[in-house]
Amino acid sequence: MQAIRIALIGDVMLGRLVNRVLRETSPAYPWGDVLPVLLAADARIANLECVLADTGEPWPGKRFVFRSDRKNVVVLETAQLTAASLANNHVLDFGDRALSEMLEALDRAGIARAGAGHDLAEARRPARFAVGGLSCALIAVTDNEPEWEARPGLPGIFYVPCDPADPRFHDLGELVRETAQRVDAVIVSYHWGPNWGERPLPEHVRAGRTLLEAGARIVYGHSAHITRGVEFYQGGAILYSCGDFVDDYAIDEVERNDESFVFVVMLDGNAVREIQLVPTVIVDFQARRSDPLRAARQCERMRRLCAELGTRAEFANGGLRLLP
Repeated sequence: MQAIRIALIGDVMLGRLVNRVLRETSPAYPWGDVLPVLLAADARIANLECVLADTGEPWPGKRFVFRSDRKNVVVLETAQLTAASLANNHVLDFGDRALSEMLEALDRAGIARAGAGHDLAEARRPARFAVGGLSCALIAVTDNEPEWEARPGLPGIFYVPCDPADPRFHDLGELVRETAQRVDAVIVSYHWGPNWGERPLPEHVRAGRTLLEAGARIVYGHSAHITRGVEFYQGGAILYSCGDFVDDYAIDEVERNDESFVFVVMLDGNAVREIQLVPTVIVDFQARRSDPLRAARQCERMRRLCAELGTRAEFANGGLRLLP
């Protein structure tokens, strides 16, 4: 079987100023000149860090709430998004009604989704899709916003503390194990931990490895707002943080939350063969290919962080090639 290419990107936040720009520009605008990179992959997955809805009221007392017009589902369609991870700390920013509206919009657009739903069963249900003859499943969880945890008969997110000793984490492992028996490749999206910090937390390392041992091939992390290193483990890979891909956030000049990558994972059978990193930067509310000087700096930082995790990195085609 020929290797397939799955493009993973970090947080996609289409609310606030991005939403305002989208009322005057094309649906392709947020993707900038990175769109051809995304379309060249066989599948594309993003963490949707907002709700797409025209209804709802801001969550009481929440400082940062992100909503984009429902019509902006066409932005995701323009990138031919295969699946969206919805388990995060913004999907319920405008309440249950807005969440329900977005779920319907994604379903109508044919975009697979995981991590949030009308009840716990729906929130924990893996999103299934086929890529080049390979059957895949996306399971999406978060350890943010415990009050949003979906329950039987109640909408919310698939909330799982990042603690292998927690019964909910054990349940996640069982779900991964069961799903891995039905598909060729399981991807676990984990919106985990607090913001900032370029190295993975010890609990993330333990959790990521445990999920690969349970049968996942890719653990796809985000939440930190910046990119972290990648670790290969038992034929799979842990992307500890994919950073921010599109948003309107203030830029931290030290952490550089405006800089990220397209992480193109090469799956050969059900093993991760290599990962190609294409450097990107957010400019004027859109993702753009980094210029050569910036790209070199981004790649050197990532090479260093990956080396700490035992991952080989080679500079190639203006980006990085990661190898076990």
